[in-house]
Amino acid sequence: MALKQPRIDTSPKVSDEVRKTTCYMCACRCGIDVHLKQGVDGKKHVAYIEGNRDHPVNKGVLCAKGSAGIMQHNAPSRLRAPLRRTGPRGSGEFEEITWDEALETAVSWLKPLRESAPEKLAFFTGRDQSQSFTSFWAQNFGTPNYAAHGGFCSVNMATAGIYTMGGAFWEFGQADWEYTKLFMLFGVAEDHDSNPIKMGLGRLKARGAKIIGVNPIRTGYNAIADEWVGITPGTDGLFILSLIHELLKAGQIDLDYLSRYTNAPVLLNGDAKSPDYGLFLRDAAGKPQVIDRTTGKLAPFDQKGVRPDLAAKHRHAGITHRPVMHLLAERYLDNKYSPEAVETRCGIPAARIRRIAAELAQTAFGEPVILDRPWTDFRGERHQQMVGRPVSFHAMRGVSAHSNGFQTARALHVLQILLGSVETPGGFRFKPPYPKPPEAHPTPHCHAKPNCPLDGPHLGFVRGPEDLALLEDGSPARIDKAFTWDNPMSAHGLMHMVISNAHAGDPYRIDTLFLYMANMAWNSSMNTRGVIEMLTDTDADGSYRIPNIIYSDAYSSEMVAYADLILPDTTYLERHDCISLLDRPISEPDAAADAIRWPVVEPDRPGHVGVRAFQSVLCDLGHRLGLPGFVRDDGSAKYADYADYITNHMRKPGIGPLTGFRMGPSGLTHGRGEPNDAQIDSYIGNGGFFVAHVPQEASYFKPWNSAYQDWAVSMGFYDSPQPYLFQIYVEPLRKFQLAAEGHGARQPPEHLRGRIAHTFNPLPIWYPPLSDGHEDPVEYPIHALTQRPMAMYHSWGSQNAWLRQLHGHNPLYLPTNLMKQHRLRDGDWVRVISSHGAITVPCAHMAALNENTVWTWNAIGKRKGAWALDRDAPEATRGFLLNHLIHELLPPKGDGLRWANSDPITGQAAWFDLRVRIEKSAPPEESQPVFAAQVSPVPPAARGLRWKVGQ
Repeated sequence: MALKQPRIDTSPKVSDEVRKTTCYMCACRCGIDVHLKQGVDGKKHVAYIEGNRDHPVNKGVLCAKGSAGIMQHNAPSRLRAPLRRTGPRGSGEFEEITWDEALETAVSWLKPLRESAPEKLAFFTGRDQSQSFTSFWAQNFGTPNYAAHGGFCSVNMATAGIYTMGGAFWEFGQADWEYTKLFMLFGVAEDHDSNPIKMGLGRLKARGAKIIGVNPIRTGYNAIADEWVGITPGTDGLFILSLIHELLKAGQIDLDYLSRYTNAPVLLNGDAKSPDYGLFLRDAAGKPQVIDRTTGKLAPFDQKGVRPDLAAKHRHAGITHRPVMHLLAERYLDNKYSPEAVETRCGIPAARIRRIAAELAQTAFGEPVILDRPWTDFRGERHQQMVGRPVSFHAMRGVSAHSNGFQTARALHVLQILLGSVETPGGFRFKPPYPKPPEAHPTPHCHAKPNCPLDGPHLGFVRGPEDLALLEDGSPARIDKAFTWDNPMSAHGLMHMVISNAHAGDPYRIDTLFLYMANMAWNSSMNTRGVIEMLTDTDADGSYRIPNIIYSDAYSSEMVAYADLILPDTTYLERHDCISLLDRPISEPDAAADAIRWPVVEPDRPGHVGVRAFQSVLCDLGHRLGLPGFVRDDGSAKYADYADYITNHMRKPGIGPLTGFRMGPSGLTHGRGEPNDAQIDSYIGNGGFFVAHVPQEASYFKPWNSAYQDWAVSMGFYDSPQPYLFQIYVEPLRKFQLAAEGHGARQPPEHLRGRIAHTFNPLPIWYPPLSDGHEDPVEYPIHALTQRPMAMYHSWGSQNAWLRQLHGHNPLYLPTNLMKQHRLRDGDWVRVISSHGAITVPCAHMAALNENTVWTWNAIGKRKGAWALDRDAPEATRGFLLNHLIHELLPPKGDGLRWANSDPITGQAAWFDLRVRIEKSAPPEESQPVFAAQVSPVPPAARGLRWKVGQ
């Protein structure tokens, strides 16, 4: 008798409808197809998420985070209604209120500030991806105190890149995956650039290109590298400068590239007694001067037909001027940069440094990429070919988050430039609207007046001491002390210093702290316990040191309990967002691209007041406060919501948040144009994005390619062609040195003169992390680091029901020698001690790890009661943070000063300068320290999450 076979539907219906939008599970901003099914309630619900195969970023590839977006959207920790605190800060005691009550409460706090002292509002945002809009709101409010999370992420990399070459890695540019033959990775966080870099690495592997990973830890991208260099943390800059030393010794640098496209031939004042010592020789128009090889005479660097000379000196007004190239050669040929001199400190044998340098040279100069693609440069010279050096690099937070990170990032950019591998085939390529030199960006503005917008954008790139954000008495204008003598080039602000400075009243007291998506009471702060104490500390009269705290988030994070007013945000599938060319674009080197998010489902919090998209809330607040950019002449609201703002806001004539589907004289146009009421619908119809391809003649040599410059003007990136030179020698750094030496009208305080003179070197240098001067490296001999896992993106990921199964808790990983030294086995517990604090945590062995380094995954540990997790969840009992060991201030030196634990140039938080010692511990019941459980405004999740989508 035949067995009856079951009928199995091998191709079940996934959805009733597919809506295309942009992922928000990390910062890649991939395109996604959101599959919807109609539920028993008659509404559309998310059933499945996959990659959009037509999207320029991911081309259909989607990682675990992206697919798990469905669990993020349905997370039990979602906030449900506006909340007003009823108990003490930190108690978690709130009452639900209406949106009108919430917004009027906010107005009652903010309106008096705007009318009297707008600087008493500090508005700081986390990874919100809408910084051009939030900064616009803050500028119209009139406070100088605005910035986003970049100051504690990778500002060193971004700022060093802008000052050196007009862009940096990741959102500014990427490797030429098609032609690269040798690719080096430095300190890349695994959640950053996730799908695009994995796709790129796959292409390199398929072509047989070599990948070298430089990282103390061999995980993720480094695990698939052909060669892993387990460098000592904080010494990347020294390693890079040793590579430069070897290349110069061997004569393996691109002299033609250096003479044409960099300031290597620009003449410098060589008179040590001159107030212009070390500055460029300029003509009456301010143009840096070079010697023309053909005529032997002075000429502006951009003069038609000029061929700059790398060797010629010039005597002018009794002063000898030498090219930058002379100083560069003298510095890096010094034996202090030889492989033998650096090998012990870097942990890399001298022979290996030499061999890597030789490989770079052989690939760049022995295996050039030559494209038969004619182009014309900015001096009018016609080139029949595009010649490239197929060596490329990528780096991120690992080299940035040190107090020497700015100069390290500069060193890496200079290494690329010396090889001639930036904006050439096979090298590093810019993504439109980059490249943009510092001069194409604003300088920072800080002058606040009652009832007035700020006098200009908050953030920018200083050209010298004259651009610092100082008041008339020389004191800091900003609460975070950005753009002051403490951190002059802090292009992204110092978010990690806001609460500490506000609590200390240094430089002044504030009234209201307004935060968005910034979990400052837990994993986004150094000195977590200290920050919690600052948020709850009171004056003698019982009032809070920081009187009012407004917080917006989509989820019940640790920070929620410390706010006075909660404005609940939507999830990313329920709102409009704008991934703008004015902000953090999704472009590729061969195309400018931007994108939107839109409400593929409507917010649904049954039985509650509901949630609203934060950006739309800001539009409403802007109207209620009467902010100039948000009201019409008759006082009515200028924008109904954020979608209206995206469509109709004009940053300047013809330029709005979105570049595609604008209105021109004869219909739709792209780049420059008037608002188009159907613009968002056009984006939705196009899959949620817009792409404008770079003309083929303009594809490489962008800073100097006339075709690219003309195309960029047509798209609105520039108002006129702006060719420029790469700045191997950064003159603004020298201007700060001159001030430290006593020149100029603006002078640094005495205690900072020596530090500025040393660290602000216009040619890249390396110096030990500043913490070495505040604590004993012998007492704390071990480096301690964190990394982002691929499956997580800040706090969000480790509350996600699917992603938690990948990283439910985090051990501290120890190398073989430390495991043996302390007689440890996997699962044992160790006490980890820094100059600031101690933690007790489980450990595990990892062989592929620098021998003096321990590390763990970041942001896995959670506080009990937060994120709707069970109080006995592994994240809260075995998970932990290294943040408890790190302070936002360096240990006191006995001079009575507060020294920020930051890069002295940019103010980037020096997370990775942490040094510790370890000792074996008896197993505690839970990871230490233990914090009391929080009371959450949302109930804990059910033991099992289960629901049915569809009827």
